[in-house]
Amino acid sequence: MSVIRSVGLLACVWFIAGPQTAWAQRAQRTQHPVVFAHGLAGFDKLLVLDYFGDELGSFVGDACDELLELACNPFLNPGQKAFAAQVLAFHNSDVRGLDLASDIEGVLATTGAARVNLIGHSQGGIDARKAARVLAERRGRPVVDVLVSVSSPHRGSPVAKFVLDLNPTVTELANILAAVYGNIIYEAGNDGFAALKQLVYDDYDANDGVTTGAKAFNQNHPMDPRYASHYASLMTAQAGLDVSPVFLLVQKTVYDIDGDGYCVDDCDNDGAAGQGDGIRDERDDDGVVGISSQQMGPRLRYTENLLGLGAVTVDASLGPVTDLNAPGPAQMTSLSSVIDQDHLDVVGFGPDLFSERSFYAAIIQYISQNE
Repeated sequence: MSVIRSVGLLACVWFIAGPQTAWAQRAQRTQHPVVFAHGLAGFDKLLVLDYFGDELGSFVGDACDELLELACNPFLNPGQKAFAAQVLAFHNSDVRGLDLASDIEGVLATTGAARVNLIGHSQGGIDARKAARVLAERRGRPVVDVLVSVSSPHRGSPVAKFVLDLNPTVTELANILAAVYGNIIYEAGNDGFAALKQLVYDDYDANDGVTTGAKAFNQNHPMDPRYASHYASLMTAQAGLDVSPVFLLVQKTVYDIDGDGYCVDDCDNDGAAGQGDGIRDERDDDGVVGISSQQMGPRLRYTENLLGLGAVTVDASLGPVTDLNAPGPAQMTSLSSVIDQDHLDVVGFGPDLFSERSFYAAIIQYISQNE
């Protein structure tokens, strides 16, 4: 048999047998489209890579709905509608959230849908709350149904404050580089300073005439059924040699987050709510965000299935965070159901053995059960 015929046969087997037999279990299709919101420095597609991609850079929301389609997610129902948003790579969530709301308006117009579901990674999970409120106030009703955050710094990131506290020249250079990069991949208007101030829990500069920070943002954009019907979160943390070499280098030579102590507000002035437990070199963060910052609403558990679709369920051992500025001690310190991956592993920036296709299909399955 020729090589060409062999490849063609394998492609047919993938299309026919893959979705139906080898990948027999697929996520139930959601009633409303799913919109993916990227994090800081993110994009929808950069050259051939999708931000929400698998190890090959293919969009995890792309269902296998075409003949001989290979770069797709076989765990999704062929009729699943999913879209990746693109907002300013560097700015605060008030600005990025407005941008996201405009993208969602485009999805509604294109699909004819009345509502959407949102999956936000990192800052994207914060932007999503802004977008949900904006859309609800525009239309006089909730437009977002289920909102799921992944690895989001709802109560700040010590990394943001660390960068802002560096030598002013270094911080300014970082801001310039961020703006240049952001302007190239999307459009002008990027502001690295505004982005970092958003990700510090308290108002970073009381003299700049602007109230910034996660605490104030949470007060203005809370979890509210008037804006979204259901909120939930998935959390990540990793330590040791499994951590991305970049994060590991930062942890060992520059700064390591102490992200699992309980305290109301930012009691150790590290930029995130809590005060740490005094031990930095442990699995209490994902390289960017401490576990004390990530829970919003109920904490979700992801159970990986190496041979098929994984499962996302509510962790009943911990109650939901109902006030983003006032989680309980267990919610800020417990590793229960925390996914053993770093901040970028869950969006395809490996290399690792984590299946992004199965993971996001499992989230979509959870969304379909809670719409």
